Amino acid sequence: MTAPSRRAPWRFVGITLVASAFVAAAPAQSQQTYPNRPIRFIVPSATGGSNDISARLFGQKLAEAFGQQVVIDNRTGAGSIIGTELAAKSSPDGYTLLLQSTELTIIASLFKKLPFNITKDLAPVTLLASFPLLLVVHPSLEAKSVQELIALAKARPGQINYASNGNGTISHISAEMFKRMTGINLLHVPYKGPAPALTSILAGESNLGFYTVSATLQNIRAGRYRALATSGAKRAPSLPDLPTFAEAGLPGYETGSWAGVFVPAGTPKPIIAKLHAELIRILHLPDIQERFVAFDWVSAGNTPEEFAILVQKEMAKWTKVIQDAQIKAD
Repeated sequence: MTAPSRRAPWRFVGITLVASAFVAAAPAQSQQTYPNRPIRFIVPSATGGSNDISARLFGQKLAEAFGQQVVIDNRTGAGSIIGTELAAKSSPDGYTLLLQSTELTIIASLFKKLPFNITKDLAPVTLLASFPLLLVVHPSLEAKSVQELIALAKARPGQINYASNGNGTISHISAEMFKRMTGINLLHVPYKGPAPALTSILAGESNLGFYTVSATLQNIRAGRYRALATSGAKRAPSLPDLPTFAEAGLPGYETGSWAGVFVPAGTPKPIIAKLHAELIRILHLPDIQERFVAFDWVSAGNTPEEFAILVQKEMAKWTKVIQDAQIKAD
């Protein structure tokens, strides 16, 4: 009987080591060739809004830069939870992006249980833009300034109402924060989305609301809305005579929405770095900046680490407002 060869085990180990090295090299190689197939860009909101427009602007530029198709996937419902869950549970390979907004930091406190963990299941890439809100009133309301509105609301507690896009939306929570900072009592009238809410203000059924410049500018210029202040740190370029809330006598009132890009947690850092660098480059393109000016959007752009800090701060801020106002999800 021939003695077993002592070299066989070494041969086996050698093959194992080579195989292991090949497996380890595969992810690195895929990162170097990224992207080599279409990218899905999930937007958990309806078409036509600021978030959807942002995704399409940047998605088109990413497609041009990468030479790969970027497919916009609008997944609406449940206060953006449906689309966000889909992104959070996708493969962390850089082929699924998520365009989220302030709504992400609101649902963290609005819902007792979410099917994902915002800080553990999503990785921030960068903030793209912020959208200050305007306090707009129907022209029939006597108030022509923030201070006049506060005085009028105190004289008529609970008789002045405001429209919102629904419970827990930024238009709702912004109004509640305004109420708490001024000590006034306004009646909340929730609608199913911005279109019916804005229409109700146009018709005079609702007295006021908090909405973006792009959603209200045309009717402000036509005299159908009266704008009292902007929540931005600076005045809106398209409405240079409109004061900020600080200038209107309410310093510290900061609200608004934003749009930023996330990927599933676990996405390789080289891929996140590549996406970040490309998004920042696109953000500074002249034609993109022109669109920002036209929409009165504030150009942002920050590091993944800075974006993560912003998300944490926003979550803390809205948690306090939601708890103080006892806001419940529908």
